[in-house]
Amino acid sequence: MTVESTAARKPRSSNSSSGAGTKRATAKKAPEKKTPAKKAAAKSAAAKSAAREAAPHDAPQHDPELVQLLTPEGKRVEHPEFGIDLTPDELRGLYRDMVLTRRFDAEATSLQRQGELGLWASLLGQEAAQIGSGRALRDDDYVFPTYREHGVAWCRGVPPENLLGMFRGVNNGGWDPNSNNFHLYTIVIGSQTLHATGYAMGVAKDGADSAVIAYFGDGASSQGDVAESFTFSAVYNAPVVFFCQNNQWAISEPTEKQTRVPLYQRARGYGFPGIRVDGNDVLACLAVTKYALERARSGEGPTLVEAFTYRMGAHTTSDDPTKYRRDEEREAWEAKDPIQRLRTYLESEKIADADFFAALDEEQEALGKRVREAVRSMPDPDPMSMFENVYADGSALVDEERAQFAAYQASFADSPVAGEGK
Repeated sequence: MTVESTAARKPRSSNSSSGAGTKRATAKKAPEKKTPAKKAAAKSAAAKSAAREAAPHDAPQHDPELVQLLTPEGKRVEHPEFGIDLTPDELRGLYRDMVLTRRFDAEATSLQRQGELGLWASLLGQEAAQIGSGRALRDDDYVFPTYREHGVAWCRGVPPENLLGMFRGVNNGGWDPNSNNFHLYTIVIGSQTLHATGYAMGVAKDGADSAVIAYFGDGASSQGDVAESFTFSAVYNAPVVFFCQNNQWAISEPTEKQTRVPLYQRARGYGFPGIRVDGNDVLACLAVTKYALERARSGEGPTLVEAFTYRMGAHTTSDDPTKYRRDEEREAWEAKDPIQRLRTYLESEKIADADFFAALDEEQEALGKRVREAVRSMPDPDPMSMFENVYADGSALVDEERAQFAAYQASFADSPVAGEGK
């Protein structure tokens, strides 16, 4: 894109190169005397600046339209552009997905606190964004997640316990990405958007009608990789959906430190549409993501979906959010809980009864027990395996390091060297 500077088009004043003009530019300016009116104006400007800094970080600069189909109070509402018609079984299924995902997530957090996992990134509060978008996908669509998309993994059929191997340190991922069209978790912030864009460009060249979706957070939206992904996907009309879960906090940095406009509006500068959806409304997330995916499959190019939600827990289990955000903020978002609002709707419309909820309670307890037992029974990896598959044709340096490590391991009387002689 070529941008012509307005300064280059602005005509110079007739005296801009005259001696008088030069003298005026270099002459010492007399101190300006501040009148009461000027002092008041300066004080007002300073007050406005301080107010902007002190304003709640989640208050948008405008009041952008938020696609919503289910209010925080559990009331069904219509939207002029996005609608969804679901059967009672489908509605109960969405509720079940969110409840079981939250239960698994809570179990993983507890396991980390007990020393069974090295780290865990909780999705608490983001269940609707993940389940809604995950259930919008077809089997032949491909997902590129970050490290928090446990709900999407659930929708793709990845066993929950498989997600925990990497966080326990016993494997490098835990599942075959091509078995479920769900890529391995990406720890590097934002890089998966490049992978998704390249994959989507390949899908288009193959003539397939499937779509690709890339998940990332509000913090990742500031990464150069994301900007490059937007550029390439727009120019090559790639069938990709960029799903940004704006959970308000990039670790300890609020959204207002990331952008001065709502994130979904960034798409305009790249030439494709952006939509902001209530990220705590599973129905709206499902409807908007379905629309974006169909748009991609039909050859209309990328879409940016900003799911406006909230990270109820810590960034990871190594983080303490009480150091940088207020309790009142969390309490306000608790009233918008995605699971409770759908339960309220199911009960008010008599779509689910007490027996359904009781059975689900039993199911989630069984899931927690299954995950707990699976993690504790995971075998430790062969310590020598870290030297395998480093180079395709081997390496003298790696061989030397392997021998040194084997000798170190052998120095412990009660620790026989696993894999010795490889």
